[in-house]
Amino acid sequence: MASKTVLITGCSSGIGHALAREFKSQGLRVFATARKTESIADLAALGIETLPLEATSSESIEALKAEIVSRTGGKLDFLVNNAGRSYTVPALEVEMHEIEATFAVNVFAVMRMTQAFAPLLIEAQGTVAMIGSLAGEMPYVFGSVYCASKAALHRYTDTLRLELKPFKVRVVNVVTGGVKSQIARTFRTLRSDSIYLPVEKDFERRLTHSQSLGMETDKYAKSVVSQLTGWRQKQTIWEGEFLESFRPCKVALLMVHARLQVMARVVGHRLHAQVCHCTYCKHGHLLLGPKTDMTLGNCHDEDVRTIQATSG
Repeated sequence: MASKTVLITGCSSGIGHALAREFKSQGLRVFATARKTESIADLAALGIETLPLEATSSESIEALKAEIVSRTGGKLDFLVNNAGRSYTVPALEVEMHEIEATFAVNVFAVMRMTQAFAPLLIEAQGTVAMIGSLAGEMPYVFGSVYCASKAALHRYTDTLRLELKPFKVRVVNVVTGGVKSQIARTFRTLRSDSIYLPVEKDFERRLTHSQSLGMETDKYAKSVVSQLTGWRQKQTIWEGEFLESFRPCKVALLMVHARLQVMARVVGHRLHAQVCHCTYCKHGHLLLGPKTDMTLGNCHDEDVRTIQATSG
């Protein structure tokens, strides 16, 4: 039986490099890409197939697609849109060419890649994984452009999921917290007339905050690959540091169960509740009733817990 295939963008360092190695260790056939294949020669030495890609170039994407088709027979099990660009500058000091460059990599390149490889993914009933960011859900100071680009990526992902579901293609948003990904490689400075000069030291710390306190890339990759290839078909994966307030809260579930026990005694029969913790309903919402066949019609995710309580 042929190994499943995965194509990953942005593999020269950080998250992409770690994902390529982890997918390979799990027995998948890995196609790792970078602008220059020389930068991922160490991946080639591990038996990973390395290919050139300039993700912002339609011509480069089409050339890559033709090569993948020739090597796989026209199927692709996983597309991991990982390539990304950071831009941390005060909103009042952003430059238009930097905005365009950030959206070109973080949003438009993802759209081009997904559009080009959709036929291969449909043929394999595969998975598209977007390496999103907590910044797309929770803005941070001096990150207006990057946050906006990741928010756009998340909404694109949500819409794409609906449109590809009839074709049995799974679309996953990997909401990434702090990871030592080397994404903040460019040192930036405030303008000489910046109104933020009094907090210049704080600005400089903000540039590398996620890198100094983030999760190790190998640990991140191991968790993400396990969840992408596991039996549970998640729509959203949360991984990295600083995500605690966004994860489903076990304490909240225990509190709901306790309240449910009291209510069950009052009404005199068994009650069931479904608690949803999804990308949109971050604090959860609750459906309550005497039956177990309740559905969360407005829930956007699959992380739904059913809790049962009896009248005692």
